[in-house]
Amino acid sequence: MKILIIQTAFIGDVILATSLIERLSASYPAAKIDFLLRNGNESLLENHPKLNEVIIWNKKENKLANLFKIINRVRANKYDHIINAHRFASSGLITFLSGAKSKIGFDKNPFSFCYTLKVKHEIGNGKHEAERNLELVNSIAPGVFTKPELYPGPSDFKAVDRFKIQAYVCIAPTSVWFTKQFPKEKWVELIKLVRTPLVYLLGAPEDNEICEWIKQNSNNKSITNLSGKLSFLESAALMKDAEMNYVNDSAPLHIASAMNAPVTAVFCSTIPAFGFGPLSDRSKIVETTEPISCRPCGLHGFKACPKGHFKCALTIDVKNIVN
Repeated sequence: MKILIIQTAFIGDVILATSLIERLSASYPAAKIDFLLRNGNESLLENHPKLNEVIIWNKKENKLANLFKIINRVRANKYDHIINAHRFASSGLITFLSGAKSKIGFDKNPFSFCYTLKVKHEIGNGKHEAERNLELVNSIAPGVFTKPELYPGPSDFKAVDRFKIQAYVCIAPTSVWFTKQFPKEKWVELIKLVRTPLVYLLGAPEDNEICEWIKQNSNNKSITNLSGKLSFLESAALMKDAEMNYVNDSAPLHIASAMNAPVTAVFCSTIPAFGFGPLSDRSKIVETTEPISCRPCGLHGFKACPKGHFKCALTIDVKNIVN
């Protein structure tokens, strides 16, 4: 049996879709399971023990031409099942033209008319996105809830061994969306309350400026800015053994979940009921305790607070995060 999982959205979406790999590989140990994602996210699944192949769609250059190359490649692979966890037209077109016997996806996809099975996707009822993803395969691989999983290799753990000399916490202070990002001044307040010997700031290369600002303004010599210095799986390997991982409603939250690492997630403009909260055995959600009529202001957040006050973040008491 040959199965293709499609999730060409962002880092967190790919991580949450790994629940599908776990469920399908448990139900069909002999199946060849492939995963289609966008370029830039492929290292998340590097050397994944349960995947046959990772197919990369380059969306950054010649997007349309590369899309048709991917369609031809998918058709040539002659999949028995396509499981499309992406809800937008590009992945729907790939599914539509795949030639697969079974095409399963969410009803919100514009090409869902071609699916052999459409699954309702509802946000806001408290159901986790990983649960919603697993509903896609309940008809062919029923089973209990399976968490997302990442698989850092020995080299990933070796790369971060030197940072594990004492107890430490990891802080991922940024987000693509401003309104999902706890303010940098608040992170400085938090660091002053953290009692572990070491603090590591995590992020992408473009997060270096904010991380460096937090480091400099914390006046704490135990802080190391690792933004842009670790791969996804190296970050996962470091987060796994942290005393705590402090994150926003963003990709590092889902990395922590996939490693079953302890995590405290700060929700600013978004709410846990959307279904993107932590799944770790040891987890905590922190959000404002004040009634704010404009919260949530959107599913993904904004580049600036639509009301100009950003109360959903500024009214969070930092003491509630560390206690």
